[in-house]
Amino acid sequence: MHRPRVPGRAAIKFRSLGSAARGGAESEARAKMAAAKPTLTDSLSFCLAQLAAATGEGLGGEQDAATNETPLGCALLALRTRHIKAAGGIERFRARGGLRPLLALLRRAAAAGPAPSQAGPGSAPSSGASAASSPAPASGPAPSVSSATPSPPVRLRKTLDLALSILADCCTEGACRAEVRRLGGILPLVTILQCMKTDSIQNRTARALGNLAMEPESCGDIHCAGAVPLLVESLTACQDSLCLQNVVRALRNLADSPQHRLALAQQGAVRPLAELLATAPDAALTSALVRALLELSRGCSRACAEQLSLGGGLGPLVSLASHPKRVVREATILTLANLCAQGLIRPALGNAGGVEVLVRELQQRRGPSGASPASQQPLVRAVCLLCREAINRARLRDAGGLDLLIGLLRDPRASAWHPRIVAALVGFLYDTGALGRLQALGLVPLLAGQLCGQAGEEEEEGREAASWDFPEERTPERAQGGSFRSLRSWLISEGYAAGPDEISPDWSPEQCPPLEPTEPASPAPSPTSLRAPRTQRTPGRSPATAIEEPWGREGPALLLLSRFSQAPDPSGALVTGPALCGLLTYVTGAPGPPSPRALRILSRLTCNPACLEAFVRSYGAALLRAWLVLGVAPDDWPAPRARPALHSRHRELGERLLQNLTVQAESPFGVGALTHLLLSGSPEDRVACALTLPFICRKPSLWRRLLLEQGGLRLLLAALTRPAPHPLFLFFAADSLSCLQGLVSPTLSPALPPAVPMDLDPPSPCLYEPLLGPAPVPAPDLHFLLDSGLQLPAQRAASATASPFFRALLSGSFAEAQMDLVPLRGLSPGAAWPVLHHLHGCRGCGAALGPVPPPGQPLLGSEAEEALEAAGRFLLPGLEEELEEAVGRIHLGPQGGPESVGEVFRLGRPRLAAHCARWTLGPEKCPRKRALALVGLVEAAGEEAGPLTEALLAVVMGIELGARVPA
Repeated sequence: MHRPRVPGRAAIKFRSLGSAARGGAESEARAKMAAAKPTLTDSLSFCLAQLAAATGEGLGGEQDAATNETPLGCALLALRTRHIKAAGGIERFRARGGLRPLLALLRRAAAAGPAPSQAGPGSAPSSGASAASSPAPASGPAPSVSSATPSPPVRLRKTLDLALSILADCCTEGACRAEVRRLGGILPLVTILQCMKTDSIQNRTARALGNLAMEPESCGDIHCAGAVPLLVESLTACQDSLCLQNVVRALRNLADSPQHRLALAQQGAVRPLAELLATAPDAALTSALVRALLELSRGCSRACAEQLSLGGGLGPLVSLASHPKRVVREATILTLANLCAQGLIRPALGNAGGVEVLVRELQQRRGPSGASPASQQPLVRAVCLLCREAINRARLRDAGGLDLLIGLLRDPRASAWHPRIVAALVGFLYDTGALGRLQALGLVPLLAGQLCGQAGEEEEEGREAASWDFPEERTPERAQGGSFRSLRSWLISEGYAAGPDEISPDWSPEQCPPLEPTEPASPAPSPTSLRAPRTQRTPGRSPATAIEEPWGREGPALLLLSRFSQAPDPSGALVTGPALCGLLTYVTGAPGPPSPRALRILSRLTCNPACLEAFVRSYGAALLRAWLVLGVAPDDWPAPRARPALHSRHRELGERLLQNLTVQAESPFGVGALTHLLLSGSPEDRVACALTLPFICRKPSLWRRLLLEQGGLRLLLAALTRPAPHPLFLFFAADSLSCLQGLVSPTLSPALPPAVPMDLDPPSPCLYEPLLGPAPVPAPDLHFLLDSGLQLPAQRAASATASPFFRALLSGSFAEAQMDLVPLRGLSPGAAWPVLHHLHGCRGCGAALGPVPPPGQPLLGSEAEEALEAAGRFLLPGLEEELEEAVGRIHLGPQGGPESVGEVFRLGRPRLAAHCARWTLGPEKCPRKRALALVGLVEAAGEEAGPLTEALLAVVMGIELGARVPA
């Protein structure tokens, strides 16, 4: 059937002027009536009576000579111009029962109208059926409308115009819409739309249907009544712009649900809209068309996309994206975004310039004065979908889309879209230029953040959204997951699968990873995995030998990271703190066995000689050992955090990765690289090299030369009291010194203070207690007077023999030699007690333990410090050693903890400093306690790093403190 030609702009404009002229005449008539004296039509009751009478007497009636109108015409005109327009007029009209006779009038008008010339598919029931359901006339047959007498059709048209206008106005209120639907008023409207092809009647009928379609129930009834094909026919047959606007609006309101939108597209409603848009209509019609296309394209179906493309609507839509009117511009842009859901139209959309439009709009909305994140969501989705075709990827890259996507990945407000964006970036997997740009923009640490679980779940896409680079893959399969669909196209293009048949639709969408041909096969995950992996068949492989690979939310990020790791020198992007933390977080945090791809990435990096220096500079080797071998992650330091138990497979992985680094470090290239770092690198690089060497060097000739002969160990020790270059620096340093001590003295166990409490040792006999009894033997010949007034008995000869100080004091020429009560200034009773015991020959009687406070209490300012000071002042080295041993037994024994090490070191005693260093680097200490002890030592040392350095150096080298240490 020949489609009527769509009117051009001039024709539509001409008819719009005609409609305006008619509207002006009606306005003039209303003005005249208002100026006239009150008439019967001023009464709503009179008008309703005339309306009710007309339903029984017919549509004609006798003409009034004064008004040249029938009473029915006068009543309808008054209803439309005065009663309905008045405040509350529609509600009064409905309450007075005006809708029932109005609908009956429309039924009779539909029955009296000319029969349709041809009934198309989906058309409304015939007018005869409507006439049969309408009430019969009260008396006499209804006047017939003959084609030979033109007056009745004119009168009929005028009556219909007025009645339809009243009904359309009434249907702007919800209560009237519900009443019309209850009274069965939809079917007569559809019949009128089918029978009466006059533009004015079509216009008012479409307006009434559009208003009724605002109710979901009425919308469904309009669809069932077959109004859609008639409205579509009006789009091509109507010549009046206002009529077209109302028809377009009706179609827009009928697209209220996915089912109705699909029905509209399947009945051909989209193509005539696109064709009208392509004819450059007037501004009002353009606005109506883009709003209708926006509604019809929501959840864009295949039929909608095909019709819009065939109707030539893509070019006009792209042009209207820069329309000066905001409503038109935004509706157009959202329509373009909706169309991206259909893969078949995306290449054509890109050719029309849609990629640049969407990217530019999203950039503007993300600007300083941009819109809210919610308004960006459809554009983000559209841009990500455009990445599925190669031609659109090139356009998107040239339009600045890569910078835009990376900016979205950095935005925490867009975290819900991050999985979709990462999956979209997988399309650039083999675009070397794009990968370089993405790496320069910082994609790798953002991907690592995805592995750390900082994003939401990827949204599912329909099967129609698959890449259109391979349209032959479209098969009537059942729905498949979005992650798998989004990657299937390039899987085929890169040779991972010979065709669509190689990729089974029965696989779980979360378990379908593309395999990398350059990577070695890894063993299948254990059966304890929480996600059962499926198998990916590759060309030339049988299902029996296929590699199993889990594929979940982290799949796209791992795939991109794997691609980056295959570069000749991936160190700058992947061997960094954020990237390694992301990979290790995923490997150790997965509920089941992690993806073998993550393990291959780590293995590939540790086996690449170009990455060795990066592992050293970034403390990567120390991080691998701490996280995987020792089970201490950055979040676990210094306060521990509840984490899953360290699995043996994590320890094995860490040891294997460190072994890979050891192979690289001990190769000729590695020796040269480490030597260069230690001797010629920056101060930070030299410290990092010295710290890492004990982890990755096992050749004695290499680590002795670099750490001992060339000063690497002193560099590390000197850096302990400086600002930490890494959050785990002191943890790494404690572990490194412990490892180095094991390398220097692999079989020598460091001498620690006795671990057995003093009270369990057999005490030596006390020689001072006999002087304290009621009958001292021998009798004391001397008393020492303390500042508190306490007098302590003593033997002059024993005291003078024990110390040169007391020999000169008690036996020399000082006045105290002649005194029986000798004052001892600045000494408390608790501090004087071990001094008196030592002066009388007590060794190991337990008196030295008296002034030492228990663990957890400070040593500075305690009686133990006072006793140590007195022992030095009175020249009693034996007492100093005994007191230091007592402090070590109590604070560095089984009851002592890492916090006690710093307290002991603060006493400033060299032997106690050595005890602290031995306790810290002891092989039986857990890594966390060792590191906490080193933190305490560094805090206690402050700016005076010399004593701490010497103590640690002596312990690491296995020599006694005070002996000559290598420079």
